[in-house]
Amino acid sequence: MDQTVRVLGVPMDLGADRRGVDMGPSAIRYAGLAEELEAVGTTCVDGGDIAVPRPEERDPDTEPFEHGRAKYFRETREVCEDVATAVSATVADGEFPLVLGGDHSIAIGTAAGATNGRDTGIVWFDAHGDFNTPETTPSGNVHGMSLAAILGKGPFAEVPWAHSPRVREENVALVGTRALDERERDLVADSDVSVYTMTDIDERGITDIVREALDVATAGVSQVHVSLDMDCLDPDEAPGVGTPVRGGITYREAHAAMELVHEHAGPRLSSFELVEVNPILDQHNRTAELACELTASAFGKSVL
Repeated sequence: MDQTVRVLGVPMDLGADRRGVDMGPSAIRYAGLAEELEAVGTTCVDGGDIAVPRPEERDPDTEPFEHGRAKYFRETREVCEDVATAVSATVADGEFPLVLGGDHSIAIGTAAGATNGRDTGIVWFDAHGDFNTPETTPSGNVHGMSLAAILGKGPFAEVPWAHSPRVREENVALVGTRALDERERDLVADSDVSVYTMTDIDERGITDIVREALDVATAGVSQVHVSLDMDCLDPDEAPGVGTPVRGGITYREAHAAMELVHEHAGPRLSSFELVEVNPILDQHNRTAELACELTASAFGKSVL
């Protein structure tokens, strides 16, 4: 990639119950992200971290919805608006935004900044759908609502800072899905989002699935955003994640998927984010190291 990559850290853990993902950006940097990118010929600059309030200092229910619950929603708005501003500024400066989480609620801000007035597709690598709304969520955790918020589902249609209207459902593909809540499943089924479960990957193979997902995301749009939740991998490969789910993508499948992102999305890849690395649950920082490897694959690293 000729474009300079600007790394933006978002040490966010307001969107989840389990602490530790706020240390994800530091763990990924420490694991050698810049060195991995520079090894494939990419210039990498660090834009620092977005400030995130501590949950101990805030009330999780300061901004309740009329129906349902979204914990720390006011604080999530503050952070995501700052993320959107930083990502938009990165794009305006002609650089590529690489956003490090933190929990997956930061994707609301990344999408808002990355679209930048342009129709955008999304490939969402995740064990979960992140398609709950305040009305359907069993937990109230916003990291399980981020994609629904971006697409303006349910009450999010009236939340302009969260809803990204330049992202259409028919240009969104979920890959690696294997854990949906009961009411969330109905929302996904009734949407125009393309969903590729682990069963689909078992039956058809990762390369066929990712090619099709990228076709969906790039159809009729000028750019594509990739959101990589490290829990899309099997916990045996990536133990240090916020919400591990057994039966996920293997090490080699993940690399093949990211290599296809580079080959298939090419210059239309406009932004990339890595989320849900939890060093507290990790083993010798191996999940953060794998996150760095996969990012390098998405930016052009290959065997030959």
